[in-house]
Amino acid sequence: MKIYKTSRGILIAHESGYFLLADEDWDRFINDDALSEKLRTQILTAEKVPDPSGLLERDLQAPIGSQEIWASGVTYYNSKLGREEESREAGGANFYARVYEADRPELFFKASAARTAGPGGKVRIRKDSSWDVPEPELTLFITSSGKIVGYTIGNDMSSRSIEGENPLYLPQAKTYDGCAALGPCILVTDGALPPSTQITLQILRKGKEVFKGKVGIDQIRRKFTDLAGYLYRECTFPHGSFLMTGTGIVPSSDFSLGSGDEIQIRIDGIGVLVNTVA
Repeated sequence: MKIYKTSRGILIAHESGYFLLADEDWDRFINDDALSEKLRTQILTAEKVPDPSGLLERDLQAPIGSQEIWASGVTYYNSKLGREEESREAGGANFYARVYEADRPELFFKASAARTAGPGGKVRIRKDSSWDVPEPELTLFITSSGKIVGYTIGNDMSSRSIEGENPLYLPQAKTYDGCAALGPCILVTDGALPPSTQITLQILRKGKEVFKGKVGIDQIRRKFTDLAGYLYRECTFPHGSFLMTGTGIVPSSDFSLGSGDEIQIRIDGIGVLVNTVA
């Protein structure tokens, strides 16, 4: 099942149809270790929506409330290579090789809801950056107890010129207004996603494709439960959290985003997240 956050309430997508919960608090509703079971119960009495197209086209919001978004780095081999390339002149290349092999993952704060775009919203590139890329990432929704109960699509906008200048500049390269996007929904499942799940990134410029890449989540080196476990070791999340799991699609150094570019990220089973660069 999928849940969408809309201006009119929580929309549940089930094989039997769409159901609207108009009076539920988003934060409290999704922060439930038994979220999948809750959805199956809710649709028995919820208002059935015969045509959800209006809600999904005009009223759809990023599926985030009071949660924080965190991110994982260097979880794919391609990411390790890309980070080594961008930081080689700064002397930081070896750091990423060591992180890739280490037990402890790279984790960093990414964004709050106020800095996050929803489906159809605008993301930004920093004015003081010369090399900018989207990073398409499978994103976990984790409850306050540390249980993974759902998945969404994340866009970890990154200023590679700033990050490459010095690894200590990572927070500036990653966290700023319009630095992230989430959506279009949270896929709620009782188990793990199939290893065959594919992530696809397509970038359009004036309607023409200028970049396309694909990777399978079976290429992620780390277990999702391990990433969540490290995040929750010394941090509490009263409303749950979102954790981006890293990117395996790394555009080459001759590509950079520009204003007006359309970013499309697809993940099997979840859908497509579309955003435009402001």
